[in-house]
Amino acid sequence: MNSLYRLIVLGALLIPSMLNATNLAPIDNTGVQVQPTQQNGVTYLSGGIGEDEARAIGQAQGYNLHMTFAIGPENKYVPDVDVTVQKTSGQTLLTLSDAGPLVYVQLPPGKYTVVAIRNGEERRDTAEVGSGAARKLVFHWNNSE
Repeated sequence: MNSLYRLIVLGALLIPSMLNATNLAPIDNTGVQVQPTQQNGVTYLSGGIGEDEARAIGQAQGYNLHMTFAIGPENKYVPDVDVTVQKTSGQTLLTLSDAGPLVYVQLPPGKYTVVAIRNGEERRDTAEVGSGAARKLVFHWNNSE
């Protein structure tokens, strides 16, 4: 095996592990303001301002609905979204003001409607959650204001 080929193979093996190592870097908890909160018996996290806080939420376990709020062509995270999570029967379980840019929710298995409003502009989606992998919803607004 020639040395150029070995170098390419070695690089292909090392780069993914190097990239994963940056995601596992220690979180500076002094800047993390996010704490689990409950409303109507539903536990949630809302925040993600700054890299440490976003990574802390991203590493949280046990939340089966993950929501992200972003604006503009650059998909900039925004923390000023009003969120409502309802059962399909219409019962409201969670109402948050100025939430985000990340909201993780721990819900009983079932089907839910999520309404996200930013600057009067509504986005709506449904999520069916269970005991498997978390359901991820991304809400995007075109305006960057």
